[in-house]
Amino acid sequence: MTRQPHISSAFDRDLEAIQALIMKMGGLVENAILDCTRALETRDEDLAREVIKTDKAIDGLEQQINEEAARLIALRAPAAKDLRTALTVLKISGSLERMGDYAKNIAKRSTVLSQAAPVGDTAGTARRMARQVQQMLSDALDAYIRQDVALAEDVRNRDRDVDQVYNALFRVLLTHMLEAPSSITNAMHLHFIAKNLERMGDHATGIAEQVIYLATGQLPDEARLKADKTAYVTSPADQS
Repeated sequence: MTRQPHISSAFDRDLEAIQALIMKMGGLVENAILDCTRALETRDEDLAREVIKTDKAIDGLEQQINEEAARLIALRAPAAKDLRTALTVLKISGSLERMGDYAKNIAKRSTVLSQAAPVGDTAGTARRMARQVQQMLSDALDAYIRQDVALAEDVRNRDRDVDQVYNALFRVLLTHMLEAPSSITNAMHLHFIAKNLERMGDHATGIAEQVIYLATGQLPDEARLKADKTAYVTSPADQS
């Protein structure tokens, strides 16, 4: 059945309101990614606490987006691409919420590390890694609004760069632990921080893949190349 013009207009209007919430949520997550690692590098406990507090706002936006998307599906009964659009919103908000959780985890660990001896320049490396992830997220959200498949594919390919930085940082931390056993506790905190950032890159890539699905109706055929070669044991706080 062909959608009536006034119904289509109402759907578009509701969708635009939800997309505005997605972009607001994305902005909060981008800031949290940068701020949690800045707090780590500069040993700014107040900034770390602000990141932790911001996670509540991110969670609230996810709940609002999910409720609005569910209402949209129930009232407008979208089909075909309109339905894909509504489902993509739910996937993206879930990824953003998880990224916010990782930023909160990093902020919590940074408050512990602020009282500890630094482990080389690993905090600076983590901050540079965060900038890569933040740019991936920014581009993934731009691709979503523009339904730009080429940009989404570019984000997807850049996940390998984040993995390579993670691998290099892991090797540095392992060297520190072997050469200075007294640094093991601090190095493990930094390892979990690096892993959180690597997982954020995965979620940014997942958003890019949802953009491809939205625009084409299909998820990418080829498995994403991963460069994370490290052995890793998760802690409950760091699982996805």
